[in-house]
Amino acid sequence: MIAGVLSRTGAACVLMLFSEQGKLDLLISEHVIEECERSLARKAPAALPAFRNTLKDIQPKIVTAPTSEELQPCLYMISDPTDAPILAAAIKAKVDFLVTHNRRHFLDDPKVAEKSGLKIGTPGDALAWIRENL
Repeated sequence: MIAGVLSRTGAACVLMLFSEQGKLDLLISEHVIEECERSLARKAPAALPAFRNTLKDIQPKIVTAPTSEELQPCLYMISDPTDAPILAAAIKAKVDFLVTHNRRHFLDDPKVAEKSGLKIGTPGDALAWIRENL
């Protein structure tokens, strides 16, 4: 989400434009929104208004925080428990594709996708998957 706000030319931005145009449903968890807000406030506070405006423009479906019962199995699927709420929200929402730039805990660990049953990749991977499946 942050990548799409900060760079108007990357794949993340293209995904957000597709959502704004009604070409795909973009879902985002409450946890990710909070994480983005904290990160931007710390690293690029001038970008906070653009982030909030983008949320209004693309109108993503917001996935509520997972319950402790939904979160529990995800703690064993991912190496960093702080990312378990993101994984649990994606499973809860039954997303077709989990888009992330988090290499360390999602992309470089193929067991996360295997254990969760999710397709996980970068925004560029998601665009390639969309092209193949539409």
